[in-house]
Amino acid sequence: MQHSRSVSPGRDGMSPLPDMNLLPALDALLRAGGVAGAAAELSVSPSAMSRTLGRLRRVVGDPLLVPSGRGLTLTPRAREMQPGAQAALAAAVAALHPPRDLELATLRREFRIRTNDGVAMSLGAPLLELAAREAPGVRLRLLPEGDEDPADLRTHVDLDVGELPEELPHDVRSSALRVHRYLAVARADAPFAHGPLTAARFAALPHITVTRRGRTHSVVDERLAELGLSRDVLATAPTYGAACFFALRTDALVLVPSEVATEACRAMPLVTLEIPLDLPEVVSAQAWHVRLDTDPAHRWLRGALSRVAGEFGPAVDAAPATG
Repeated sequence: MQHSRSVSPGRDGMSPLPDMNLLPALDALLRAGGVAGAAAELSVSPSAMSRTLGRLRRVVGDPLLVPSGRGLTLTPRAREMQPGAQAALAAAVAALHPPRDLELATLRREFRIRTNDGVAMSLGAPLLELAAREAPGVRLRLLPEGDEDPADLRTHVDLDVGELPEELPHDVRSSALRVHRYLAVARADAPFAHGPLTAARFAALPHITVTRRGRTHSVVDERLAELGLSRDVLATAPTYGAACFFALRTDALVLVPSEVATEACRAMPLVTLEIPLDLPEVVSAQAWHVRLDTDPAHRWLRGALSRVAGEFGPAVDAAPATG
């Protein structure tokens, strides 16, 4: 049998670790009650098992197996050790065994997902619905965006969802979820709510923009400037949800992601209008720390979010995770 290298005592005075290769032999000898049976179980020769028994006797300070008639019998110390040896071997095997297949029905796990309110509005409810159906023991904790750092994924954030930075830390993985475009939202009884907007009409109407930092300039203003137009930003809102509520009491347009517009119009007397500008599409993605890359439960979460995002389309073609 292969022998492990001895370990010198540490500075704290702890004893060196024993040769852990002896553990399977100890368990087999105590269960078989003899050298021949243990040797057959471990596929070694009886002489090799006899030598291993000699080593075990020196390590534990007990003969373990002693002659009894034509066979061998366990000493009191050996009988006392037997349950512990069996449990220790089982624990070692479990520690080094590949993860078991994920049992969603019995999974108990809490996931912390950091995202913006637009993703929470559009994907939160269907993700909760899917989790309740497939993994009822899962609990989701949605954290708001702020002055976040992708390095938070190393500690207290399990998943970042939204428009991610182009540069991510080397130990962070990511995968695209979907491509979305922006739509204009207005109250259903606004005088301009049921006709197509020209660029001039679009610019002439008051706007409500969504920004956490109160900025009023965006790519929309750049596109309007290319046409010799500008707009009046009536107000800024910190979230898409708040902006949609603002639209209910004003004759103003609110520009929101298409999936947010769909959810808002389902719950409020709002309508959507096409934006008459060539605006870039935006890719939403999810990011996680490499420590969770192969975790079966986290892989289920990422797959569940991808499935939910795909329902809003257009989904991004599956691609390898990057980091």
